[in-house]
Amino acid sequence: MYYFNKKKKFITSLIFWIFLILITLISVGFIAPIFGQEKPTAPINLEGKTLFYVSESGQYTAEQRAKEANNHLEKILEQNETTISVAINSNQEVPVITINDRYFLSVTYNDVPIGKSLQGQALAWKNTLEIAISEAKYQRTPRYYIQAIVITIAVIFFASILSWKLGVIWQRWLKPLSTKKTDPNALTSTSSHQPLTVHPDESSFNFQLVGLLVLLAVIRGIIWIVALGYISRLFPQTREWSDFIIEILKISLITDVFPLGNQKYSVLDFFILIGLLAGLVTLTRTVSRVLKSKLLSATGLNRAVQDTTALIVNYSLIFLGTIVVLQVWGLDLSSLTVFASVLGVGIGLGLQGIAKEFVSGLVLIFERPIQVGDFVEVDGLMGTVERISVRSTEIRTLDQISVILPNSRFLDSEVINWSHSSPISRLKIPVGVAYGSNLETVRKVLIETAKNHRDILSMPSPQVFFSEFGDSSLNFNLLVWISKPYKQFQIKSDLYFTIDSKFREEGIEIPFPQRDLHFRSSDIPQNNLSPELLHSLNDLASSLATWLKINANHNNIEDQNKEIQLNQTTNQENLTPHENDTRN
Repeated sequence: MYYFNKKKKFITSLIFWIFLILITLISVGFIAPIFGQEKPTAPINLEGKTLFYVSESGQYTAEQRAKEANNHLEKILEQNETTISVAINSNQEVPVITINDRYFLSVTYNDVPIGKSLQGQALAWKNTLEIAISEAKYQRTPRYYIQAIVITIAVIFFASILSWKLGVIWQRWLKPLSTKKTDPNALTSTSSHQPLTVHPDESSFNFQLVGLLVLLAVIRGIIWIVALGYISRLFPQTREWSDFIIEILKISLITDVFPLGNQKYSVLDFFILIGLLAGLVTLTRTVSRVLKSKLLSATGLNRAVQDTTALIVNYSLIFLGTIVVLQVWGLDLSSLTVFASVLGVGIGLGLQGIAKEFVSGLVLIFERPIQVGDFVEVDGLMGTVERISVRSTEIRTLDQISVILPNSRFLDSEVINWSHSSPISRLKIPVGVAYGSNLETVRKVLIETAKNHRDILSMPSPQVFFSEFGDSSLNFNLLVWISKPYKQFQIKSDLYFTIDSKFREEGIEIPFPQRDLHFRSSDIPQNNLSPELLHSLNDLASSLATWLKINANHNNIEDQNKEIQLNQTTNQENLTPHENDTRN
């Protein structure tokens, strides 16, 4: 089980970090081409491939220069010339790149990065153009199309394998966890000298599985998007459509359309914020888990104090980390003053219930009238406290059913805590015996039965009290002490089974209630009775009298028969042996 839990945690962490890395790479891929250039630039493209960027020059903007150069490249490729030569004309004021002795592009000082010369930049662009033109010509041949189709099939195959493997991870490792059942013997197998072993993380287990399922679906989608994007880059015909879609996505993601305070934010900004908050939650959980397992466990504090301390640290880190993340993200918190005021009014008016549960949770956490592992009874529900949060408390009943109760229920109503300060408690087992029974034998049987039960403590010793003379029985109370309150029903059942068996062996009778009812016809107010009821009562009395008479006659006949048989037996015993043989 330990290995299974470790494997589950490893898979969860691996999937989360893969998802976070993919989101980071996608974000960097969108941001780098746009924010990596200081000056306004425009790309020089050849069949969907970006070769380099040009800047503005004189009266021409970067977009105008790039548009003219791209059109010139398209015309050259459409002419299907056998040889295409790229050269540099250095006779002008600035180097000029020519293709087949025709003007293509001038290299200006705005195009040259710091520390590089005009000739060096022109030579680099010339080499890039030669390689790109050569590749473009090759990509128009049938041989390249065959190669691209083979690569496409391979990419689809590997994407299918990865998607299938993610499905295998879900089916074999993660999905069985959702159907995991709690061991029904977990409570009964706990030693009386050891605290109950409770796992608070299991309460949010289904939520984690849903999150993992969503992560797997997202990763599958990313795998297919990357595969289709790569395939679209293989063919010149689809490369332009791919660039068009990517450009639309870039504009949609980086355009500032959401005003917040004095600034505007884009969709990509919100994605980054979600990623930072997810990383914050994961980091705080890790810190809280390490604090609880490494530091707090070494202090010798009980488990309830450790859980409370780890919970407070977790919420504190989330609160402080959220403020830091919002500041790093670029949100001015002072601009949210009005929003915070409106939120406070909403919490005060519309969220009174949540505020009440929150305050009740804080009272339970700090005052600790109940703790994790306590066996409690509240509003007729009995069970073990599994988890205490700031809003609700989870109780696992004896039927192994998790019940989520609001924290205010533990403050507004009476709560029986069988484990408070000490799990030792006393049980009262009422027993009734018939009048005339040997009371010392009854007391001896009850004491021996209690002492022979393995879950009943020897100190304090069991006691028997004669409580009252009942209507049909002598009533006793057997008082025993136990250290496992959650087994009280099983202990009572075992004692009653044993007591019934011992009473039968000793001949002690457990009576049932008896009542004698006497009434006279003269006591019935006949004036208030209807004639039909009087007639029915008379018929009933007549039938009862007839039945009693017949029963008396039957008993008399049976008595006479018994007397005759007795006389015959006596006469036969008085005969001599000779007379007896003769008679026979």
